[in-house]
Amino acid sequence: MSLKAFHVFFVIVSVLFTSLLGVWLLRSNGPVSFAVGSLASSFLLLFYGISFLRKVRSIIT
Repeated sequence: MSLKAFHVFFVIVSVLFTSLLGVWLLRSNGPVSFAVGSLASSFLLLFYGISFLRKVRSIIT
């Protein structure tokens, strides 16, 4: 597995975990600030992953 592929895999797993954590905190009446922070982190990671894929594809082609 190349370093780029591992990076993409790690970002996807991180997005899933932070999203699930945020939803779990909201449903279990956990601290709302942690839930919002987790969901915001998930959104930022998703944005980062998309921009990384665009950058990698422009370098390859």
